[in-house]
Amino acid sequence: MPLKILIKKNTYFDSVSLMSISTKANQLPDVEQAFVAMATEMNKGVLRNLNLLTPELEEAKNGDLMILIKGASDELNEQSLLAIEELFKKKPGAKGEHQAKYATLASAMENVPSSNLAVVSVNGAYAVREARTALEQGLNVMLFSDNVSVEDELALKQLAHSKGLLMMGPDCGTAIINNKALCFGNHVRQGNIGIIGASGTGSQELSVRIHDFGGGVSQLIGTGGRDLHEKIGGIMMLDAMRMLDADDQTKVIVLISKPPAASVEKKVLAEISRCSKPVVVCFIGGKEADVVKAGGVFAKSTKEAALKAVLLTGVKEEDLDLHPLNWPLIEEVRAKLKPEQKYIRGLFCGGTLCDEAMYAAMEKYPQVYSNIQLNPEYRLKDVSKSKEHTFLDFGDDDFTNGKPHPMIDPSNRIERLLQEARDPEVGVITMDFILGYGSHADPVGVMLDAIHEAKSIAAQEQRHLEILAYVLGTDLDRPNLQDQIERLSAAGVTVASSSANTGLLSREFVCKGEAK
Repeated sequence: MPLKILIKKNTYFDSVSLMSISTKANQLPDVEQAFVAMATEMNKGVLRNLNLLTPELEEAKNGDLMILIKGASDELNEQSLLAIEELFKKKPGAKGEHQAKYATLASAMENVPSSNLAVVSVNGAYAVREARTALEQGLNVMLFSDNVSVEDELALKQLAHSKGLLMMGPDCGTAIINNKALCFGNHVRQGNIGIIGASGTGSQELSVRIHDFGGGVSQLIGTGGRDLHEKIGGIMMLDAMRMLDADDQTKVIVLISKPPAASVEKKVLAEISRCSKPVVVCFIGGKEADVVKAGGVFAKSTKEAALKAVLLTGVKEEDLDLHPLNWPLIEEVRAKLKPEQKYIRGLFCGGTLCDEAMYAAMEKYPQVYSNIQLNPEYRLKDVSKSKEHTFLDFGDDDFTNGKPHPMIDPSNRIERLLQEARDPEVGVITMDFILGYGSHADPVGVMLDAIHEAKSIAAQEQRHLEILAYVLGTDLDRPNLQDQIERLSAAGVTVASSSANTGLLSREFVCKGEAK
């Protein structure tokens, strides 16, 4: 197919904006493939992997903007280019006005002196400088950028701590501040439950489940994934707990993370014991005794954490739909699977969603492998080959090095879905579909052809292949949650009601024996 390439010299746009524009560009009717990004070495690597890196693009500099379009004809590509350039133009604000764009943080501060938060999503080489400048100007910071050293993260968080400011990140992808979702997030009801998360999709799942149970979110503060590592010491989580404890709107606090370093966990538990408000703790794979001893409320899963938080606000459990496991469905699926179909393959965009399903399987089966397993014995040595029960986080560096995140570009997961469908020992393939701000405009739609093909591969070999999906989103999100669920169901996919139920269903489907 013909290519249209445009390089705009010395034209910078941040990665959050470009992810959104690239997603919309790929939805244009006459576009087979579009790529809109800065000409960094990493982005050139993406094009190289796609066999789209031309000499012209190879010569582009870090500060240049690349636009590449692959379409049916040169004429259509020209039309698509015009449509993409329209995406870069100013968008109308809430009151019909235009949002101003500023080239520097200083000019933005000069023109909007009432600003109190900066989202930094520049290349990692410049991110620390911009974040430090924002903090020094008295701004809270959400640092979306990654490739920031631990030493720089520590220095930034110490600076923020000294000024009483938020320093969310680096590599912080999710926050809801004063009812405004930042970067990746879902449209949830405003309320009185505050979330502090060292996990992006884990925080999203918590907020969505709280919404589903009739509660609402006061603030969702992301910390960045390394905040609970020993070198950082949980600075952001501890400061955020104190902020929410002092916040009149927040009545209950929920913490979500993978298990922290032992020394950091002690600090967090000590802070819980001093907190004047109930604190629900969901450290995926963590232990209950120490949390309870500190006066916290332990939750084994994101669903349980959301439920306990909502109940602490005064909602009655009997008034809620708790979405219990469907045991007749489990029996039905077990009856369809052959004796040799005994393995689960999890293909996830969200790291915490992957973790939650994986830990559910580990409670029942000893041989569970992953690219994000903490136990080196069960960490995949070759991520291109699954082994027994395998759970893959496609958002991890193993899969995103030189490639877009799967929430934006699902091509890696599509290829792997078909690979797993060919394995006669696979009984269940489970996947997540994440709705909301920053995500793909139609996460289910881009996977449907591959889902049909995967089902067809198994059917040709007289096998039933159970595909289990979970759609993370609310009734307020776009695209429409119910529409996404109905399209999956029409394709023969079973849809779980929560991340926690996804893990429980998948492990029970492949269990050889009678259901409960």
